[in-house]
Amino acid sequence: MADVPLAAVGARRRLNPTLARYLSAFRTPKGVIGSAILVIMTAAALLAPVLFPGGYDQQGREALTGISGAHIFGVDEFGRDIFVRSVYGLRIDLSLILTAVPLSMAIGTLLGLSGAISERLGDGVQRLLDVIIGFPGLVLGICLVTILEPGWNALFLTILISGLPTAGRLARGAWLAQQNREYVLAARVLGVSRGHLLVRHVLPNAMDAAVVNAAVWMVVGVYIEAGLSIVGLGVQPPTPSLGVLLNNGLRFVTQSPTYIIGPALLLLLVAIGFSLVSDALNEAVNRR
Repeated sequence: MADVPLAAVGARRRLNPTLARYLSAFRTPKGVIGSAILVIMTAAALLAPVLFPGGYDQQGREALTGISGAHIFGVDEFGRDIFVRSVYGLRIDLSLILTAVPLSMAIGTLLGLSGAISERLGDGVQRLLDVIIGFPGLVLGICLVTILEPGWNALFLTILISGLPTAGRLARGAWLAQQNREYVLAARVLGVSRGHLLVRHVLPNAMDAAVVNAAVWMVVGVYIEAGLSIVGLGVQPPTPSLGVLLNNGLRFVTQSPTYIIGPALLLLLVAIGFSLVSDALNEAVNRR
């Protein structure tokens, strides 16, 4: 009987310390609440075709009615259930955030570490990131829409490019902080390659900030999608996203307030979920 707890202890000791630190964030109240919100939202988005097989464009006889037992967010100007369209809209928002943000963080980190290859290359990349950071997400989105047509691709590129400067600066800061440390200088004297130094020393020291930054940018991505869609530069109707629903609801806010309240509530819950997770991760890495 004593072998079981000893085996469990051994398994915990073999767990990577960095991974264990991140997992500990999800045992805190903020981590539990935030992850629960996100899990429920993600599950609802993934199961939307199963939960609502009629689809998001099914029309009815009523128009712009308020909350009822059959329609908890009411119906829109075409008699479509706003709650169903909001759940389908979550699919668009989460697909954007969960693909564009991780890719942005990965590319930004690689760009920030380019100074390890060449100082001139690193300086040039930082000047490029300075130019990008001068464009707010909405302005950058407008510029991309003039090149591309409004839709998912333009939103994806806007979120991806907007997140590059922060990730790049964090990675460059980690490289500059580590390159003059004694153990790094000793490794260079011994002939250790720069690639090995990056993987062995720089990336582990940059990982904490990168993970927290990614969680923060999930929240930013939510508002970038909403902001661009509200001004008509995001996903185009009849395909729903939370921003598209807010854009449509603004025209009928006096006739049916729930038209805008329902999608705004889901948008707020997604933002709160990612905010709580980012706070929990930040507290976990600072307890190291």
